[in-house]
Amino acid sequence: AEVMYAMTHMIMGLAPYGVFALIATTAAKYGLAILAPFAKVIGAVYLGCALHAAVVYSGMISAFCRRSPLWYFKGIREAAITAFVTRSSSGTLPVTIANVRDNLGVSEGVSSFVLPLGATINMDGTALYMGVCSLFIANVFGIDLTFQQMAMIVLTGTLASIGTAGVPGAGLIMLAMVLQAAQLPFEGLALVAGIDRILDMI
Repeated sequence: AEVMYAMTHMIMGLAPYGVFALIATTAAKYGLAILAPFAKVIGAVYLGCALHAAVVYSGMISAFCRRSPLWYFKGIREAAITAFVTRSSSGTLPVTIANVRDNLGVSEGVSSFVLPLGATINMDGTALYMGVCSLFIANVFGIDLTFQQMAMIVLTGTLASIGTAGVPGAGLIMLAMVLQAAQLPFEGLALVAGIDRILDMI
């Protein structure tokens, strides 16, 4: 894991130069109008994550803990803010563990097992991000997705999110695999790379 984190950091260090080159090439080829729909993509990812938290997380807290969702969100507030700023579930792990133990009353045995596991494989936001970005890329390039392509996006997006490292920018690397599996233009990755930091924060 540490080797993969180091490799990801090296790649992401060079990424801004590559992103600039890819966006310049894409904008020159398809025109600046291609950059306009970014606000919709950002809005869709943020809305999707907010709905996920409001419906799934709140529903589970109400059903299984018999507590108010506000109790939960207040208890993890510090961890959520840290994750938003750092864009890293792994980097936020110590804060998350402290919040869950101190604010929510979860035992050390449960939190020390569940939270590291969740930081590694519970990447709901990343799966949502890959789905929205794949649809955006298909839309930008005027591709009508077949049922098979949509199924591939769901399947590979889910699997890729499980295998994504909890470090900044790792979702963008995995998006390349989803695009390849769904036979979508790889150039679309350049468009998403320009707003990856904003999407990764949520």
